[in-house]
Amino acid sequence: MRLDDEQESGNVEDRRGFRVSKGVAGGGIGTIAVILIALFFGVDPSAILQSNPQTSVSDEPATQSPQSGVRDDGREFVARVLGSTERTWGEIFQRAGRNYAQPKLVLFTGQVQSACGFAQAAAGPFYCGNDQKVYIDLAFYRELRERFKAPGDFAQAYVIAHEVGHHVQNLLGVMGKV
Repeated sequence: MRLDDEQESGNVEDRRGFRVSKGVAGGGIGTIAVILIALFFGVDPSAILQSNPQTSVSDEPATQSPQSGVRDDGREFVARVLGSTERTWGEIFQRAGRNYAQPKLVLFTGQVQSACGFAQAAAGPFYCGNDQKVYIDLAFYRELRERFKAPGDFAQAYVIAHEVGHHVQNLLGVMGKV
C-alpha cells in the first residue's frame, strides 16, 4: 500500500500530550453501566455523558507534546489516509449531487473528552457523530500488531477508513436509525 503521493489532510487535530481529568463518573465500569441503563430505558446515553460536569480537558501537558520541526511518521500516515478518504468520499458525494462534510481526526494519548463523552484508549478508535470527529490513540496500532497479529499499513489504514465509514453513515442519516 503506497500513500507517498496522497495529499495530507489538514483536518488532523493533535491532542497528544494533553491531560484529561475526570471525576468519579468520568469513565470505566460506571460509564458502561450508565450507557447500558440509558439504552435499556430508551434514553440517548450521549445526553447523560455530555452533561457530566466532572470531566474536563486541561491544556496542561501530561507529557511532552510532539516537537514542531520533528518528523512525526504516525501523524503523517493518518493525515494521508484521512486525505485519501476525503478525496474518495468527496468524489462519491459529488457524483450523487451532494456535498461531503469532511470529518476531523483527533490524535490523543490515553484518554480524551469528545462531544460523545469521556473515552479511554482501551476502548479503541471511535467516531463521535455529535462533533463529527474520529478519535484514535496511535498506541492502538501497536496493539493491532502485537495482540491482534494484524501488522502493516493496510490494517492501520483500514481502522481509519472504518471510522470514517461511520461518519458517512452519520451524514447519510443511517447512524441515527441504528
